[in-house]
Amino acid sequence: MGRRKLEMKRIEDKNSRLVTFSKRRTGLVKKARHLSILCDVDVAVIVFSARGKLYEFSSTNSVDGILSRYQKAEERTTNGAGEDYSNRFRTCKELLHTADRLADENNAEELSVNDMTQLEQELDAALVQTRLRKTQLMMEYISTLKEKENKLSEEKEELEKQVCFLHLSTLRIAKTFWLGICLWEFAY
Repeated sequence: MGRRKLEMKRIEDKNSRLVTFSKRRTGLVKKARHLSILCDVDVAVIVFSARGKLYEFSSTNSVDGILSRYQKAEERTTNGAGEDYSNRFRTCKELLHTADRLADENNAEELSVNDMTQLEQELDAALVQTRLRKTQLMMEYISTLKEKENKLSEEKEELEKQVCFLHLSTLRIAKTFWLGICLWEFAY
């Protein structure tokens, strides 16, 4: 039996979601390892589960080494205007949790202006990412609806042709029937 195309949406069943996460995570790590071996490149994979558990893979000794190389390369491309990229990998949940904790503790005087600015920038970036993802999902949904609309239009046209054909067939049969009756009456 062949594979079926999987619709990209959240898996509602918790057990299925956990099994899929585990299988796909190991598949991702396997692909990263193969890429590293075949192409002789350094690869790092960082995955956070829904509960915040960290899974990482590095083709070198540590993920930190690859992240520091990434940070240096990014700083070169932004001409020294780089930010702290270790914070960039925080999840939206972690950012919101940090912001809530800071708001609840009312310890704003403990934070520097730079810390607050950095947290604000991270929240803004998370908001932009969320909006982009939402827009992407809406566009995919619209595309799916357009495909369904086209399919339904084609089915409608086919059904209209079949109805027209049946109508013409019925008229031919009726015409033949009446012609037969007229000939029968004419003969007698």
